[in-house]
Amino acid sequence: MAPKPFDTKRKVQKPWPVLMPIEWGGTILWAAKHRVEKINCEGLKPPYLILCNHASFVDFPMVVKAIFPQRCTWVISIEEFIGKEWLMRGIGGIYKRKFTADMAVVRHILTSLTRYKMNCAIYPEARFSLCGINEQIDNALGKLAKTAKVPVVTFIQHGNFLQSPQWNKHPYRKVKITGEFKQIVTREEVEKLSADEIQARIEKEFHYDDYAWQLENKIKITGYKRAHNLHKVLYQCPVCGTEYETDSADTKIWCNHCHAEWEMNEYGQLLRQNGEDVFTHVPDWYNWQRENVRKEVREGRYRFEDTARLERLVNCVKGFKPLGEVTLTHDENGFTMKGKLDDGSEYTFNRTVPSMRSLHIEYNFKKRGDAIDLATLSDTFFVFPLNAKNVLTKLHFATEELHIWQEEQKKLEKEKR
Repeated sequence: MAPKPFDTKRKVQKPWPVLMPIEWGGTILWAAKHRVEKINCEGLKPPYLILCNHASFVDFPMVVKAIFPQRCTWVISIEEFIGKEWLMRGIGGIYKRKFTADMAVVRHILTSLTRYKMNCAIYPEARFSLCGINEQIDNALGKLAKTAKVPVVTFIQHGNFLQSPQWNKHPYRKVKITGEFKQIVTREEVEKLSADEIQARIEKEFHYDDYAWQLENKIKITGYKRAHNLHKVLYQCPVCGTEYETDSADTKIWCNHCHAEWEMNEYGQLLRQNGEDVFTHVPDWYNWQRENVRKEVREGRYRFEDTARLERLVNCVKGFKPLGEVTLTHDENGFTMKGKLDDGSEYTFNRTVPSMRSLHIEYNFKKRGDAIDLATLSDTFFVFPLNAKNVLTKLHFATEELHIWQEEQKKLEKEKR
């Protein structure tokens, strides 16, 4: 008998009262020492939409702290339900496959907001921040708020990334987190503003930079692992331009090609050890890499290919099932996988550029290697490149830049007609 698949159409549940002590107890353990500042929240009552930035596990208890004693439903990535579906559903979890246009998820959110009259928390970047700054967000949030006719709140936290960056989650750094819980569209305004106006307001507010916040507030991180694995994000040397030859350990990052070396000081600044400074601010180096990928894409030079291990997410009980090895290609046609699987069958898969505005990546996913997440409305695949070294961040950039470029080209062609 074939394993029972995920039931994505199953109606969202109200959070179970019996789990309230777990939520609130977890909040006391994880978030009691952290601070939430409420802005423009006078008279704010459920239901409302909560749009949160996302950097670490502590983001969830911080939301619980911000809305206490209210509760909410949550949009959660589908792989988080493995082995604990009862718990995820019990806290009001709505599972979502990454970067798919799933109307069932929209219906579940609207059920929470309009039928249950309950808040709903969404992480609109749909992945963790890679270097402590905001990533692209869903462009349909204004339409969602307009349809639900509910206020919009942004919850931007500072320090959550610094406490546990995705490229070096443990040990947690001792950083006190602050969160700005701000109503940016009131119930009266959501009736008057257009969906585009609401979206513009959301995008204006959804900005943050944890490294700038750290420096401005003189927050010391003294742990000796503060730059460990930073090369996972900063993969291209700004001195010689070589890709995939950076490495890092403890407080240092360096290039194995030209031997340029930096040390991250206690305030998160990168100081060159054997030459003039190039980038002292991590996000500046990160964004410089993005610009380089943008040029590759627009000049038609970008292409990636590697052999990869393919795993399929079966359901909440079985988890991931290895399928075999495939050839993974990424170019102007999107992500393509081809190969003969372990069961002898021929396999072909494609996610086109227009269908993916971004890419979810995982550094050393569950200690099984670097992986990318490619999903359809009915399946989720984790793909592990086997030979290419430290390519995930560039794949993330390229997915977004290809999408932007093709959308621009489509718009230009439409204007010419």
